[in-house]
Amino acid sequence: MRWIVVLLLLAAAPAAAAPRDWVEANRAALLEEYLAFLAIPNVAGDREDIRRTAAHIVGMMERRGLSPRRLESEDGSAPPLIYGEWAIPGAERTYVLYAHYDGQPVTPEAWRVTPPFEPRLLTGPADSGGRPAPSEEPPLDDWRIYARSASDDKAGVMAILAAVDALRAEGRQPSFNLKIVFEGEEEAGSPNLQGLLRRHRTLLQSDGWIIVDGPAYASGPRQLTLGVRGIATGELTVYGPVRPLHSGHYGNWAPNPAMMLAELLASMKDDEGRVIIDGFYDDVVPLSAAEQAAVAAAPAQDEALRAELGLARTEGGGETLTLLINRPSLGITGLTSADTGAAARNVIPAEATASFDLRLVLGNDPRRQFDRVAAHVRAQGYELLDREPTMEERRRFPRIARLTYGGGYPAERTRLDRPLARSVRAALEADGPLVVLPSLGGSLPLYLLRQELHAPTVVVSLWNHDNNQHAEDENIRLGHLWDGIKAVAAVMTME
Repeated sequence: MRWIVVLLLLAAAPAAAAPRDWVEANRAALLEEYLAFLAIPNVAGDREDIRRTAAHIVGMMERRGLSPRRLESEDGSAPPLIYGEWAIPGAERTYVLYAHYDGQPVTPEAWRVTPPFEPRLLTGPADSGGRPAPSEEPPLDDWRIYARSASDDKAGVMAILAAVDALRAEGRQPSFNLKIVFEGEEEAGSPNLQGLLRRHRTLLQSDGWIIVDGPAYASGPRQLTLGVRGIATGELTVYGPVRPLHSGHYGNWAPNPAMMLAELLASMKDDEGRVIIDGFYDDVVPLSAAEQAAVAAAPAQDEALRAELGLARTEGGGETLTLLINRPSLGITGLTSADTGAAARNVIPAEATASFDLRLVLGNDPRRQFDRVAAHVRAQGYELLDREPTMEERRRFPRIARLTYGGGYPAERTRLDRPLARSVRAALEADGPLVVLPSLGGSLPLYLLRQELHAPTVVVSLWNHDNNQHAEDENIRLGHLWDGIKAVAAVMTME
């Protein structure tokens, strides 16, 4: 393809242009390569598509001379870590740049702009008048690509590899031994990452990991975070009659599990959104004085976000979003019970189910936090099971619920004074505005890097905050993609 030839020639050219200039001059070739990458389905858990995506990335890395290899699990069943390196003679430090190449599941019928793996370029946000971008014009900063993983996290993969191109074109090299790791099941909770790290421990040793993932600060600047929240997930089902019943014949008599579930969920939080489950906040490790100062120094964003999202009120008793993401949370991520809309029927449903996640901060244990939810459900008078109830149990217990644990992992945080944090911060601040915060709102299994490799971690977040990650119509603004490549190049050459 044309972009392969273009990138090879550019990477070999002894140009004097800085990475910023190189990116500006090569937008079209970078865009063409990225669109081809986005067209490959990569839903976490789909083995065939994940393997296809991995093979494509290996090809991208081979063309850049990064000596890629697949780091497989012992039985070969897990998505491989894709590893590459740029060894620098005499370098005294070794750092790993990480991104993940798998994406969230998709519901194709919910995508309005384009099917999730048919990337489409618009002149702006689809909900603000964006129209198909003219192919004959050079790509502009405000144009957006719509596709699954456009921002989370194929953008991280693309930014790392394009930054390599930018440095080679300038005749420069990283200031440290560069190792690159791309993971293939982060969106599935990284169930095999621990085993992969252990199996390839020697190869993956370093002075720290730099994670390229997540949105920039909502008011615009790039974001450097020193940690991530952990997560625990679960599913709660409340039972009613053994079959759906006519709501007229049995209403006011047969308990309605949808109503019961709504009441049960409402009992878990107060009107300000504070979780009122016993012990929910007991284990939290407080922010240090330096971390509190970083939160206080972050630019104001809440008012603009409220206007953008159409929110007349927010939870948290008036505290800022930046502060609240440093506390544990409980969120309902899905609800099902009978049908709605055109498929709605006048029935009392047989059961109602809620999926939920618990976002964790330093000090929280995933299973202990989940067990607190279980204790709360029991305290509301429910017989709690981990399976479907039997008929005898249905006849015996007036309130029955099933609660299942979906797994999870703890939070992780690096101190602001660690050498890795200081170096990355200085590099990014020299290259443009930067917000530094203790923790990202999202979750990554970074605790494993400390536990298995004794490596500190930081997260560099670069993409537009309104990217719809994890949802339909995921997108990335091209200006953020270009800026992200430049930012990663700055990190690669940090002092």
